Amino acid sequence: MKPAAFAYHRAHDVADAVGLLGELAAAGEEPKLIAGGQSLVPMMSFRLARPTVLVDLGPLRRDPAMSSIRRDGSGLRIGALTTHRAVETSARLLRPEYDVISRAMRWVGHLPIRSRGTVAGSIVHGDATAEWCLLSLLLDAVIVAEGPDGQREIPAAEMFHGFYATAVEPDEVVTEVRFTRPAPRAALTEFARRHGDFAIVDVAVALDVGPAAAGEPAPLTGGRVVLGGVAPAPVRVPEAEAVLAGGIPGPELFTACGEAAAAAIDPPDDAAGTGAYRRRLTRTLVAQALHQAWEKGVR
Repeated sequence: MKPAAFAYHRAHDVADAVGLLGELAAAGEEPKLIAGGQSLVPMMSFRLARPTVLVDLGPLRRDPAMSSIRRDGSGLRIGALTTHRAVETSARLLRPEYDVISRAMRWVGHLPIRSRGTVAGSIVHGDATAEWCLLSLLLDAVIVAEGPDGQREIPAAEMFHGFYATAVEPDEVVTEVRFTRPAPRAALTEFARRHGDFAIVDVAVALDVGPAAAGEPAPLTGGRVVLGGVAPAPVRVPEAEAVLAGGIPGPELFTACGEAAAAAIDPPDDAAGTGAYRRRLTRTLVAQALHQAWEKGVR
């Protein structure tokens, strides 16, 4: 299929992009930003999206801040137009506190998609199974957006509103994503029919380990469990996280956490699988991800 007709503009910088969005909307148009286009273009081709105007952010890649990966004390700052592939190949920079991000990139589509798709594009698209959306919740990301009223920061906990709906306004441009919660023991895993397909269920977890008494295994002080594919938006599961607090890491605890996560959700039935199937996947994937996160710290 082919997309419906649209006009095309190229933005020269962030201010130009924000101005174009405002002018076009005031003129009755329905503008849409395009960066990598790996989600938007297929939706336009199937006419699931019909913007009347595209505003291309490609020229903004000339700004180093828009395509950079930087450590900032205990945090991490990633420019909005940084590609998945750039993150995937930056494992050394991200270790050990944030290398769950680079390791998670192998789940993002195929190499051509990772080479063009962008960090902010994935987050703003708001797919409930997108790896970046889960990582944002797991690592307390802050999404920095520039609009006509200036810059604002959106915590990941307030970002995702439902099916492909986020807190970014139509006249705003995301410029940066900041990750503020280091997680040296973290993992992301998922299940899809084929590698590169959209996940049916995906899971991101992190473990917080306390000090160990002499001769005793170290207990967990807490952890995080984030699920995708079980609700209209990615979700944290406090019922599963409560199981981890004070527990001793191991198969029994991880299985119990998976059971708690599966019991806490009410996933949908659709063409990819039933709600019961998604609960079974959740139970298994949570336990697997927790084991991977724990083993990462043991090695």
